[in-house]
Amino acid sequence: MKRRIEKDFLGEKEIPEDVKWGIHTARALENFPIPGPSVPASLISALAQVKQACALTNKELGLLSSEKADAIIDACNRVSCVSYPLSSLQGGAGTSTNMMLNELVANQAGFGIHPIEDVNLHQSTNDVYPTAVKVAAIYGLRNLSEKVENLQGTFQHLEKNFAHIPTLGKTELVDAVPLPLGAEFGAFAEAFARDRWRTFKCEERLRVVNLGGTAIGTGLTAPRSYIFLVTEKLREVTGLGLSRAENLVDATANADAFVEVSGILKAAAVNLLKICGDLRLLHMNGKIELPAVQAGSSIMPGKVNPVILESVMQIGIKVQANDFIITECASRGSLQMNEFMPLLASALLESIELLGVASEMLAKHAKEICPNEAECERQFNTSLEIITAFLPSIGYERATELVERFKRIDRTDFKGYLIEELGAEQVEKTLSPQSLMALGAH
Repeated sequence: MKRRIEKDFLGEKEIPEDVKWGIHTARALENFPIPGPSVPASLISALAQVKQACALTNKELGLLSSEKADAIIDACNRVSCVSYPLSSLQGGAGTSTNMMLNELVANQAGFGIHPIEDVNLHQSTNDVYPTAVKVAAIYGLRNLSEKVENLQGTFQHLEKNFAHIPTLGKTELVDAVPLPLGAEFGAFAEAFARDRWRTFKCEERLRVVNLGGTAIGTGLTAPRSYIFLVTEKLREVTGLGLSRAENLVDATANADAFVEVSGILKAAAVNLLKICGDLRLLHMNGKIELPAVQAGSSIMPGKVNPVILESVMQIGIKVQANDFIITECASRGSLQMNEFMPLLASALLESIELLGVASEMLAKHAKEICPNEAECERQFNTSLEIITAFLPSIGYERATELVERFKRIDRTDFKGYLIEELGAEQVEKTLSPQSLMALGAH
């Protein structure tokens, strides 16, 4: 393999001639031979957009020649669509990722462009990297919000379709008062509606960036004209409503905004876990039938398991674990920067992507859920708890008397017994889905 020699202040290093990165990336690949996730492709793309904005700013202010700036901008478009093997668990607050982009862009651009003096002009890892994380996260949140909206709509459709089916609620996994099956799915839809709104709104927490603050937020080495213009250029490149932080030192040192967003993602994960668990229980109880998607056992013929729900629940657990990682990373930053931004970025962007996949999986699966109306009716008609709906009309003592008398006879059809005792008109009216969901006694 042909090799070339490159130099940095640590010395010389041989690099394969055909690779597009340089000595800084080569050292990082050796220093961090860590299995597992590499730098997220969405972060690479966002960082390339940041580099474009910086080049546009330097070009407009005459700080970089038009030829060099245009070459850098064109190269950014070409490197942003490729994934690279650099570990997301790198040390150095993202410096390796920033230098990799600088080298990739410089090598793609040609024209004798220097990765630091030209591509990285008036930048520091500590302002471009967190800014890129926010850009990538905003794009991801917008995509996630759309997928959760579709999930919400799926469950609203099921709510409507199941509204006529009477069933029993459960408290502490024991039969409770009656309600329509559709009401259970309506509650799921409302939870997803909150998730949709929260994910849509929380991008506001990420729109304030520290681009132009350079190393610690003071803007040292960057012209004031550049600092005031670069965020405007980033708005043009990304199409996002970004703004420069009023206190760049704070925005460089503190990562609490990411924790706030992660908390919202964790709430969505919690809802997925709870609702998928409930769907498994409804399936086990025979009220609904989940679609069969694959054989469930290597030893038990014909067994089918709720594998989609289990997969979504595991995603929820992973997102909750990522929330802990994000919290830890944000809290362990020191003084004017956060050294653990690469792990934070990896966990945050992974959570956004995982929740989007989970929402798509669950929406597709839920569309094929079938109610077991016969079993719902059987459970409803045989449960003594339906007597609770009659308390406003017959009173507690009369209701108790009816239950005690029914227990002494050899019957299972409690609803039929009530019809004999109270009349069909009163029973059907009291136990109709409309009455059960009328919000209070009338």
